[in-house]
Amino acid sequence: MLLELSRISKSFGPVEVLSEVYLAVDAGEVCALVGDNGAGKSTLVKCIAGIHDINSGTIAVDGAPREIHDPRDAAALGIEVVYQDLALCDNLDVVENLFLGREKLHGVVLDDDAMEQLAAETLDSLAVRTLRDLRQNVASLSGGQRQTVAIAKAVLWNSRLVILDEPTAALGVAQTRQVLELIRRLADQGLAVLFISHNLNDVFAVADRIAALYLGRMAGVVNAADATQSQVVELITSGRSGAVGLPDPNGVQS
Repeated sequence: MLLELSRISKSFGPVEVLSEVYLAVDAGEVCALVGDNGAGKSTLVKCIAGIHDINSGTIAVDGAPREIHDPRDAAALGIEVVYQDLALCDNLDVVENLFLGREKLHGVVLDDDAMEQLAAETLDSLAVRTLRDLRQNVASLSGGQRQTVAIAKAVLWNSRLVILDEPTAALGVAQTRQVLELIRRLADQGLAVLFISHNLNDVFAVADRIAALYLGRMAGVVNAADATQSQVVELITSGRSGAVGLPDPNGVQS
């Protein structure tokens, strides 16, 4: 298993946000992380990304326990996160955004040709056809194109796990389809993808497995092909659906 979280707990002062959460994501699959507002999705992602230190539990990569204390630790393990705000600079072009902070140099000057070639190769490997000019400013791109640039930036650095936070939020139908197709291609190329979304239609369109958080605890992980939207909604809203989920009030373990 590429990434395996075991009994992850995180508190901020007296407030426990995550309680003994488990989650596993393997190469070549899309695992969707769902949950209501306040369920702990963002906190869990930030623990994986090294923004928050966990209070207890284990983060394992390739079966070996790892300590992730900052985003550089995560990046060294091949973990990249695309947050909802995308962290793109509108006044820079596509190539400049892809290499922002990791520019290639030729001596003491920027190696623009090498960066543009590598950018083109990366986008081509992802079968991206919506970006015609790599030198146009990001400010001129559509929402779907901007999301594509952010995802390409994440996979440019030999990443193995890409975490996408609400990548289809505020996108139109056609742009959403393009982004979902790109997410599927990432997994088909052998990357592990953790896909956070509130949109269950998008989740079922692309996910292999669905993990549902409920009030900071993992209510259940189901195979998308075997689950229904009603079952996932029940896990999100009550932490239980039939035999799947957290222990019932009578203490019966699922």
